[in-house]
Amino acid sequence: MIRIGLCCIFRNEPIRFRRTTAAFMKRKSRKDQLGFLSELILHNAESLKSALVYCKNNGIGAFRVNSQILPLKTHPEVGYRLADLPDYRRVRDLFDDAGAFCRENDIRTTFHPDQFIILSSPKGEVVQRSLADLEYHARISDRIGADVINIHGGGAYGDKAGALERLTRRIEKLPGEIRSRLTLENDDRVYTPADLFPVCDSTGIPLVYDVHHHRCLPDGLSEAAATKKTIRTWDREPLFHVSSPLNRSPKANRKPHHDYISWEDVPLEWLETDIDITVEMEAKAKELAVLKLKKAIDIFKSEINGEKHERKN
Repeated sequence: MIRIGLCCIFRNEPIRFRRTTAAFMKRKSRKDQLGFLSELILHNAESLKSALVYCKNNGIGAFRVNSQILPLKTHPEVGYRLADLPDYRRVRDLFDDAGAFCRENDIRTTFHPDQFIILSSPKGEVVQRSLADLEYHARISDRIGADVINIHGGGAYGDKAGALERLTRRIEKLPGEIRSRLTLENDDRVYTPADLFPVCDSTGIPLVYDVHHHRCLPDGLSEAAATKKTIRTWDREPLFHVSSPLNRSPKANRKPHHDYISWEDVPLEWLETDIDITVEMEAKAKELAVLKLKKAIDIFKSEINGEKHERKN
């Protein structure tokens, strides 16, 4: 079975997550900062519940939560603890309610923090900021039941082998609440699946296989082989990413995502798998793209089941 995943925001639905900037917050007193942030985060917690209800009502089995659901949480100047917020108890209860809703309705939640989380960096201050952000994600994951905090490998820094060794060493030292959820994803400019599989094997961290990234940055592995190897890295339901290029011209930059996902861009191995997998759909049209592709997958599955039924008879 394929569990369809919607990523972070909506195109048409009136469900919005609010953000702010450090520059704006610095113009306020600390009391006003916390009051404004509390109001904003309360809105985001309510929006999360609305997003999860939308997923339930539309047969979408997974939702990637925006990492800025707590804006500026770890910022060195305007960061805060949840307990500092005037509406702390209400915010906490709403996140707990979201987690209960997910358990009751079998909705998977995940996080994909931004590119500034870099465990392979040679700079200690970058790693420390990354660890603080991962800790924040782990604490919210406890509340809402998220089982994935997905990151990229970072840069190669002129020495890919050395960077991967640092990445491995730092993963091994992570606290359990982070490490139990951490995943690595192949990207479209530095690290391929073949680069990351040894790290996954060494640390026990699963790979999130992004097939579009693999097509942009191939490594000799077929999509079928990468899929099989990815599944073996997981001790729970494997997670995959799919998207379509904005421009398919051979000479064009194929990295930017299209509004929608073409049927032919979903690997056949995923459609025909006998195990449960989650496929997060990265498309600019968001829920419109997800619903369109979900309909195509449902038709495909019904046709496959029909063929099996005919063969049995």
